Amino acid sequence: MSDLLIELFSEEIPARMQARAREDLKSLVTNGLVEAGLTYASAGAFSTPRRLTLAIDGLSPQSQPVREERKGPAATAPQAAIEGFLRSTGLTLDQLERRADKKGETLYAIVEKPGRPAADIIAEVLETTIRSFPWPKSMRWGAGTLRWVRPLQSILCLMSDEGGSTIVPLTVDGITAANTTEGHRFLSPGRFAVTGFDDYAVKLKRAHVVLDSAEREAAIWQGAQNLAFAAGLELVEDKGLLAEVAGLVEWPVPLMGRIADDFLHLPPEVLQTSMKEHQKFFSVKNPKTGRIEAFVTVANTQPADHGATILKGNQKVLTARLSDARFFYDNDLRVAKAGPDSKPMGEWLDGLKSVTFHNKLGSQADRIARIAALAREIAPLVGADADLAEQAANLAKADLRSAMVGEFPELQGLMGMYYARAAGLPDAVALAARDHYSPLGPSDAVPTDPVSVAVALADKIDTLTGFWAIDEKPTGSKDPFALRRGALGVIRLILGNGVRTPLHSVLTNFQKYLDEKTSIIWSGFEGDDYIAWTTKSLLSFFHDRLKVFLKDQGIRHDVIDACLAMPGNDDLTLLVKRAEALAAFLKTEDGPNLLQGYKRANTILSQAEAKDGVEYSFGADIKFAETDEERALFTALDTAEAAITPAMTAEDFPAAMQAMAKLRAPIDAFFTAVQVNADNQIVRRNRLNLLHRIRSICSGVADLTKIEG
Repeated sequence: MSDLLIELFSEEIPARMQARAREDLKSLVTNGLVEAGLTYASAGAFSTPRRLTLAIDGLSPQSQPVREERKGPAATAPQAAIEGFLRSTGLTLDQLERRADKKGETLYAIVEKPGRPAADIIAEVLETTIRSFPWPKSMRWGAGTLRWVRPLQSILCLMSDEGGSTIVPLTVDGITAANTTEGHRFLSPGRFAVTGFDDYAVKLKRAHVVLDSAEREAAIWQGAQNLAFAAGLELVEDKGLLAEVAGLVEWPVPLMGRIADDFLHLPPEVLQTSMKEHQKFFSVKNPKTGRIEAFVTVANTQPADHGATILKGNQKVLTARLSDARFFYDNDLRVAKAGPDSKPMGEWLDGLKSVTFHNKLGSQADRIARIAALAREIAPLVGADADLAEQAANLAKADLRSAMVGEFPELQGLMGMYYARAAGLPDAVALAARDHYSPLGPSDAVPTDPVSVAVALADKIDTLTGFWAIDEKPTGSKDPFALRRGALGVIRLILGNGVRTPLHSVLTNFQKYLDEKTSIIWSGFEGDDYIAWTTKSLLSFFHDRLKVFLKDQGIRHDVIDACLAMPGNDDLTLLVKRAEALAAFLKTEDGPNLLQGYKRANTILSQAEAKDGVEYSFGADIKFAETDEERALFTALDTAEAAITPAMTAEDFPAAMQAMAKLRAPIDAFFTAVQVNADNQIVRRNRLNLLHRIRSICSGVADLTKIEG
C-alpha cells in the first residue's frame, strides 16, 4: 500500500472559498480513484491561503483486473450488426464465443482489462480534477487554457511507501508535477523537497506555515484571548470572522490595539461591524461597561518590534474608518432627535415615500401605513397598547433612510432602537424597532415584549398577504421574497408568546382593509370571492409550514393532520397544544391499542351505515345489552364522556387523552366477547349505536382516522 500527497500551489485563494475547495478536491480525487478501481484507507484535505492539499493513506498500488462479458447479436444476424458489435468491443470475429440458446447461436465477447498502475490513474484523475475544478469564480491566467481562481504556480504529486517516494508523472497547462513546495512568502522564501505527508507537514511548520485551518483558528483564538485577558478585557466571539481570518494567514500572530477615546461613544455594534467588515478585526470589550475599547488584528508574519509598526498602521486606517462611522452616527442623531417643530425621524419617514417596496405593493411608506393599521388591530390580541403598537410600527423602519444603515445594512432595526431612544421615545417603541424583523431563522430569538410582538406579526403578515394578493407565492424551491421564512416567523411568534388568536379573522379583516384603503390589485385567485380564496390559501400555507416546524420538534405529520381536521385549526397555539398531547398519548402503551380499537369500531360502523343507508347515531340503550362486557363499555363511555367534555372545554388536552386512554380495556373486551352484527336486529342496532358513541367521544379529541398504523 502507498500514500499519496497532492498539493496545488497558487497565489492567494479567497478565504471564503477555501473550505469548499478542500472538500471538492477530496471528493473529486477520491471518487475518481475509486471509480478507476483503486482503494484507499483514509483521506484528509487541508488548505492555506496559497495551497490546497490532499493526503491519502493506504492507496492500492494498482487497480484490479476486470473481466467483462457482453452479449452480442445472433450468429445469423446481418453482417452490419456483427461488425458494429466488433467495433464496440475492439475484438475480431474469431475472438468471440458462440453459445447455443433456444433461438440458435448467440455471439458473446469476453473483454479482459488488466490492472493499471496507480500512478497512471492518479495522473488522469488529478488532471481531470484540476481542469474541471468547480470554483465559484475562475479565469484563465496568462497564455494557458487552464481556468483557476488565482494563477496556479506548481503541482506536488508524490506517492510514497516503505521503499521511498516517487513523483507521479503529470503535466497540466505547462506545469509539471514535482516533489517540492514553498513555505511562508516572507518568513521562509524558497522551495524545498518533501518525501511524504509527515515530512511535508513538519517542513511547512519550520517554514512558518500552519497547514491545518483548525489549528490556525485555535492559535488565533487562544492568542487573542490571552491578549485581552492580560488587559482586563474580554474578546467578543465571532466564529465566522475567525474562520475567515484563518483563511487569510499562514502564520497567525495576534496583536491588540486600543480604540481612541473619540469613538467610544459609538454603539458597540457599530464599532464591531465597522472593524469586522472593513478591517477583519476582532472586537474586545470592557466586561464592566460593555463598551468596545480595543481590537485584535492578526498579522501574517512575525514582527520584529512586537507589532508596534503594524498596529500603528492599522490604527491609522481604523481611525479613518471610525471617523466615517462617527460622522454617520452623529448626523443620524440630529435627524432622529429633530427639532421642536418637527417629528422624530420625520426626514427619514418622508424619504421612504420615494423608496419602492414592490411595484405592485407601493412604497415603503405605503407599507408602513399598512403595518401600523394591522399592528393596532393585533395589539389587544397580544396584550399590547394599541397606540404604542401603532406608533412603533410607524417608526420601526425609519432607520432604513439613515446614513449608518446605508453603510451597514445589517444594522437595520438595531440602529432604529438607538435612534428611538435618543429621540426620547418609549422604550417599547425602541425595542420594536430592533425586534420587529425577528425571528429571522429557526435559531433566532423570538421577541417577547408585547409591542414588539404586535409589530413583528404585522410586518410579516403584511408581507405574506401582500405577495399572496399579487400572486407572488413560493413555487417549488423558489421563494425570492422569503415568504416561507416569514410564515415560520409568524408561527414562532404566536407559539413562543402563547398568542391566542384566530388567524382566519385576522387575515380576512386585514385583506378587507387592503381592498378598501389601498390600491393593491388582486391577481391569481380562483372564484369570485378573492378575499376568501386568499385567506384559505394563506391558512393552508401556514399549516404546511407548521407541519415542517412540528416535524423538527418530533411530532409526526399524521398527528398534525388529525388535529388540523378539528374546529379552530386557525388558532395555532390551540392546535399545537392538541398535537403535543396527542403525540404524547400515542407514545404510551394504551395509545396504539386504543387507536386500533377505535379504527375497528369506525370500520364496522361505516360499513353498516353504507349497507343499511342510515346513520346509527340515535343513542345506545344499556337495557338492550346482553353481556357484561357490553354493559362495562356503556359505563366506561359514560365515565369517559363526563371527564373528556369539561377537559376539552378547558382545553386540557392531556386530561382528555388520559380519560380516553381508560377506554382501551373495555373496548378490547367488548370486541373479544361481543358480535356486533347479531341476528337480533334490535341488539344489532343498539350495538352499532354504541360504536357510534366510541367514534363520537374519541373524535371529539382529534380525527383519529388520519392517524397511520
